[in-house]
Amino acid sequence: MTRNRITDEEALAFHLEPSPGKFEISATVPMTTQRDLSLAYSPGVAVPCEAIAQNPELAYDYTNKGNLVAVISNGTAVLGLGNLGALASKPVMEGKSVLFKRFADVNSIDIELDTEDTEAFINAVKLMGPTFGGINLEDIKAPECFIIEQRLKEEMDIPVFHDDQHGTAVICAAGLINALHISGKKIEDVRIVLNGAGAAGIACLELLKAMGAKHNNCIMCDTKGVIYQGRTEGMNQWKSAHAATTELRSLEEAMNGADVFLGVSVKGAVTPEMVASMADNPVIFAMANPDPEITPEEAHAVRMDAIVATGRSDYPNQVNNVLGFPYLFRGALDINARAINDEMKIACAHALANLAREDVPDEVAVAYGKTLSFGRDYIIPTPFDPRLIWRIPPAVARAGMDTGAARRPIIDMDAYELNLKSRMDPTANILRGINARARTAQARMIFAEGDDPRVLRAAVTYQRSGLGKALVVGRPDDVKNKLEEAGMSDAVRELEVVNAANTKHLETYKNFLYGRLQRRGQDHKDIHRLAARDRHVFGALMLAHGHGDGLVTGATRKSAHVLERINHVFDANAKHGAAGITALMHKGRIVFIADTLVHEWPDENDLANIAESGAAVARHMGLEPRVAFVSFSTFGYPVSERAEKMHLAPTVLDSRGVDFEYEGEMTVDVALNVTAQKQYPFSRLTGPANILVVPARHSASISVKLMQEMAGATVIGPILTGLDKSIQLCSTAATANDILNMAILSACKVGG
Repeated sequence: MTRNRITDEEALAFHLEPSPGKFEISATVPMTTQRDLSLAYSPGVAVPCEAIAQNPELAYDYTNKGNLVAVISNGTAVLGLGNLGALASKPVMEGKSVLFKRFADVNSIDIELDTEDTEAFINAVKLMGPTFGGINLEDIKAPECFIIEQRLKEEMDIPVFHDDQHGTAVICAAGLINALHISGKKIEDVRIVLNGAGAAGIACLELLKAMGAKHNNCIMCDTKGVIYQGRTEGMNQWKSAHAATTELRSLEEAMNGADVFLGVSVKGAVTPEMVASMADNPVIFAMANPDPEITPEEAHAVRMDAIVATGRSDYPNQVNNVLGFPYLFRGALDINARAINDEMKIACAHALANLAREDVPDEVAVAYGKTLSFGRDYIIPTPFDPRLIWRIPPAVARAGMDTGAARRPIIDMDAYELNLKSRMDPTANILRGINARARTAQARMIFAEGDDPRVLRAAVTYQRSGLGKALVVGRPDDVKNKLEEAGMSDAVRELEVVNAANTKHLETYKNFLYGRLQRRGQDHKDIHRLAARDRHVFGALMLAHGHGDGLVTGATRKSAHVLERINHVFDANAKHGAAGITALMHKGRIVFIADTLVHEWPDENDLANIAESGAAVARHMGLEPRVAFVSFSTFGYPVSERAEKMHLAPTVLDSRGVDFEYEGEMTVDVALNVTAQKQYPFSRLTGPANILVVPARHSASISVKLMQEMAGATVIGPILTGLDKSIQLCSTAATANDILNMAILSACKVGG
């Protein structure tokens, strides 16, 4: 598998641009008029203050407390980096906060406490209780983390959860449920060996024992060997609670005949000989990061019957905490829980295990580039399974209600599940799916403008991300200098730089071009200038001759100019069915606008063609198309000659018998707003349109740029469709990331 290489410079740039850090705060209420300010602050704010003073539970109605989690650390155990201190832990805590939002729509803020004094830490967190609906403790060293969590759980009336302990334990338990199911074993019968007696290891054993594992069947090991009854060296109260009555003294002895190995220790702690000594169908969860105790290849070399999981994303069965903590808190917050108890964690584990046994949605298979089905290499759901948000929190909420942890039980669970389905941003999964498909395609991508630093950064990222090979059109010395200026001198030897001077195909390119243009007023000198000096033409010629699989260009010249140049090599024009489809992503919605590139003033037949191109792009991106032909009139009123073609375009599609929804003509609000659509019950659209076919190129361009500048929409495109080769054009204002996105679309042949 191609490994994703990330340089220090890229990591720093990611945290620096477009603004320092990884998130910002935005208002959910209007803050424009004097009345708005009076309601939001003085005097209007006094009303909810008095209401909460009389009934504290109303804080969940009138403030953000009910959907706000604090991620709190003192930086004493940051990832695998050790005690970096509170300030240096902030990037990790910010990252945890955005994961809460990304995966479960939980608002979160990071808090770094500059103290290693346990009592001071406990008091600081306890005093912040009124602000938050839950507390996620993170990266605090053992044994202080045990003391802090236990005290805060006892003294606070909101969920307190140390993810390093319980997050790992929940996902480990989910995987073990399915691994034992496959191997035909029961948790109360199996012998379990755990290596690594830290926070995560102890939490894993505690949860498994709560699920039925027998105390003396669970052998815990640390660097000094087995933790047994009577041992005094290197012990503490938390280890002592798991001391078994056993004659075993070493990890090697404990592994002999064991059914399950759980590792939260260090690389290489388990040898092939230890695996060979285990019972039939052994279960091996080698969860040390970044490198497991034993790799799946090493384990399977001696035991093909082993079921292996690791903490890595590049192996099957990843034990990933992001499968747990966002959804545990989502369920807990939605019932205003007092705590996250064992029953809620066990419910989460069982829900995850059950989900892995079901058919995997197509979009997940597309995203991972392979078909996934329940079995030895798929015992834990993937983090990007869209069902997680509406399957896991309800299970957690039910367990919380059944055990008395809920202050506000959910009455209508079906309505709750529907609400969860609708609250997540679908665009993130779409983009991930496209990235995965590009990685599978391994396209040789031609970056035509190698004299631009943005293009070079995109080309380097494309190649280092394992998406394929980047071919940069430019002069080697110029590319080298610009890479060095951009702080990427180490990439000079990685990229393949191509130009007219170093290709052996120039004469072939010129002959091909002359054959196309000789009757368009172009002589041999013109052809040489175009082929040898125009990078857009040269890149297109490379693509036409199969010397690359996709082309991305347009970052340095206006799209009209670039399209004219591409037309020298390909028939990228309205006559031959080309069109430009632009994707707008805004507040969890994706809408395609067409045509934004080719057709100046399309007629009804052109509009029908554009609609079909838009539908194809939508399906390439995993969406079921719903097309609206938009105008200033709706279904014939007001009557206007200008709207007539929008009225006729659907009848053209009627005659073609296309297999997607379409309707028109209609105003944009009717196309996108469910409430407005209800006024027209005869409409063939079953929901908001996701493809807007507009009357002309100028209206398409105005719509896109207005949304981009005024609403802050993310714009991808225009996506060039209707060609037999994959070409994508960037805008001159494109960032390196925008250019990379267009290269990814080209690699996936979206629009091709």
